[in-house]
Amino acid sequence: MSRSAPRLPPDSLAFALLEAARIHLAVLAGQSLAEGQISRVESVARPTVQHLVYGSLRAYGRGDFLLARLLSHPLAAEEIRCLLLVALYQLEARRDIAHTVVDQAVRAAAELAAGRFGGLVNGVLRNYLRREAELLALLAAAPLASSQHPDWWLAQLQDAYPADWPAIVAAGNAPPPMALRVNRRRGSRAEYLERLAAEDIAATPDSEAGLALEKPLPVERLPGFAAGLVSVQDPGAQRAAELFDLAPGSRVLDACAAPGGKTAHLLERADLDLLALDLKAARCRRVTDNLDRLGLAATVRVGDCARPDQWWDGRLFDAVLVDAPCTASGVARRNPDVKWLRRAEDVVSFAAAQARILDALWPLVRPGGTLLYATCSLFPAENGEQIARFLARQPLARRRHEEQLLPTAEHDGFYYCLLAKPR
Repeated sequence: MSRSAPRLPPDSLAFALLEAARIHLAVLAGQSLAEGQISRVESVARPTVQHLVYGSLRAYGRGDFLLARLLSHPLAAEEIRCLLLVALYQLEARRDIAHTVVDQAVRAAAELAAGRFGGLVNGVLRNYLRREAELLALLAAAPLASSQHPDWWLAQLQDAYPADWPAIVAAGNAPPPMALRVNRRRGSRAEYLERLAAEDIAATPDSEAGLALEKPLPVERLPGFAAGLVSVQDPGAQRAAELFDLAPGSRVLDACAAPGGKTAHLLERADLDLLALDLKAARCRRVTDNLDRLGLAATVRVGDCARPDQWWDGRLFDAVLVDAPCTASGVARRNPDVKWLRRAEDVVSFAAAQARILDALWPLVRPGGTLLYATCSLFPAENGEQIARFLARQPLARRRHEEQLLPTAEHDGFYYCLLAKPR
């Protein structure tokens, strides 16, 4: 999509629609949102662009279904197609400003393809408004399209969770909750609740050191965030540190540490000799930045956790956290691009990588020590089936605790299995 300087005011909806369409197209072309496209958008437009990108990607299956019935033939201009998908999402989200959305989408279209598609954009969106009830009835009768998930993904959920998959899909299509973890090194949860109340920010206690916010808000609005009083972390992710029972001074490895949330949580709970490892230097810098903000200390090192010969000093660990690379199917509402970037064969490749990591790190656990295997996935091949295969290879290992968290209104989806090595 052309990146010529737009003539649109950065604070206009037209500008936000245009930028969101460009990012949406980049995702469909294989680019992850983690590559930072939204952060490069002008700051005044960034919140609206983020809302449009994340919302339209969560609803991509829905938008694709609707657009196929609003166009008389497939649209070759992919940038216009993505603009229409973003605009359709905004029409559904803000029916009260429908005419403004149509007008601003037409203005955005004028910036693309030499302005040749303004009439088409106007006609498609107005046609949607006229036929909305009819189209939504068709959508309701098409369960695959209304699920807003790829067919292969939906099939895996239906097979693994025959009773729960509709709730999982509904949770995955909703905006995620926002939760905090109070840094107990710098104050209590009760004290931080008082600080939130003084700022008219509603929150309730959740998990061991967590708080659930009534409404999401920018971290800049959180009192004491820059000073390290609190971190943003889903309650499901907070379970990782809570499942360990570590004595002060324990030697711990966080094998896939970036961005550092679980590393920090472990250190907030106890003084540990902790090595935080990650594959890329840029990701390790994120771990260091998070620890510095929170006033915590660990050894942070670049290394491939599946290749201990490249970084291990030979001393065994009391505990190892393996937050393994995975499909991220349990956190798709936070990362809606993964639904459209992942393929069915990725489940197999992730499972193979996870097995290599487990086999490489298990010998590093001391007798009597523990290894916590964690993913943010819902697919059994990466979770329970993965552990069953590992236990077949390591029959002396013991499964001390196992849980599969399904995504709900309160937390994302995670899998945990705490493995103990006999003395």
